[in-house]
Amino acid sequence: MPLTQTYTQGRWSASWFMTLLTLLAVLCFVRLGFWQWHRAQEKRAIAASFEAGNATATDLGARSTGSLPRYMQVRLHGRYDDAHQFLLENMSQGGQPGYQVLTPLLLADGRAIMVNRGWIPLSASRREPPKVALDEALGEVSPAGRLDALPVPGISLGHLAPDEHAPWPRLTSFPVMADLSAALKRPLEARQLLLNADEPLGYLRDWHPTGLGPERHIAYAVQWWAFAVLAVGLYARLNWHRATGMAR
Repeated sequence: MPLTQTYTQGRWSASWFMTLLTLLAVLCFVRLGFWQWHRAQEKRAIAASFEAGNATATDLGARSTGSLPRYMQVRLHGRYDDAHQFLLENMSQGGQPGYQVLTPLLLADGRAIMVNRGWIPLSASRREPPKVALDEALGEVSPAGRLDALPVPGISLGHLAPDEHAPWPRLTSFPVMADLSAALKRPLEARQLLLNADEPLGYLRDWHPTGLGPERHIAYAVQWWAFAVLAVGLYARLNWHRATGMAR
């Protein structure tokens, strides 16, 4: 009886189109992974700047807010413009909708800085804005807090400048400082002041860097790189065909 031996050989059948498509997908996934990785490093730097902002506040003096580091602690001296306040819409806290209250502070040198006095919930009726008036006889104040930019909208939220014909306080959604300056008819400093939690005349203040934390970005980076490995594995699995035969 003749002897036989089983042997296995393979055949590669990938088309140029599938090869190019897989290569593009892998490059895209790898690039997205590195983008998320760099975002994580940026968020770590932001967190470090926020932590550095816990230092003792120094007087702003004649310095411009735009020339100072983000989250730097400063103390201002001036008078609140109680008659011209803004309510930032679409600001939630613990899942509850509400507003952030922006009040202009007029400095002795003629400049104006927007002070974010914190978060306040929607009124019970949801039709009338909350009462945010200050004591008219308040006089000069010296609030302290962190310098920061105005909030920016997420993907599903939009920008809405204050209505110039609306009564005060005026509602606005993710404005830029130029919008608020136009409504006040006076220039504003480039950054707002996030009023410290231990300062008077404020509402709920739980300031922290916005957006995703660095850990989430790292997780997304690993996920994109895993997709790249998966694409290569599927490409090889779909295009390598085994053939089995018998040899005498």
